[in-house]
Amino acid sequence: MQTIEWQDFEKVELRVGTILRAYPNAKAVKPAYVLEVDLGELGIKTSSAQITAHYRCEELPGRQVLCVCNFAPKRIAGIRSEVLVTGAYDLDNRVVLAGFDHPLPNGARLA
Repeated sequence: MQTIEWQDFEKVELRVGTILRAYPNAKAVKPAYVLEVDLGELGIKTSSAQITAHYRCEELPGRQVLCVCNFAPKRIAGIRSEVLVTGAYDLDNRVVLAGFDHPLPNGARLA
């Protein structure tokens, strides 16, 4: 594993957001949802996320997630993905969302 300096880590804008809406991304080659995430002062941002194995659209609104907010927007299956919603792969290579034990304000930066 390559090590980085603290200043490198500080460049990554990791922020807390709350999912407002989730719906299937019909144009995605691999099953995915379009997420609308409230990031507080940063506004509402869109993301395409391959999280269909563990989550249903109707259970995602209200869930807080950790997002990388300073990647350049990217076009994914017809969607302008503005943030990366983070997670980790389980043993079956399916994404499990990163989350929090207690409610946090939208836009809070990871410390």
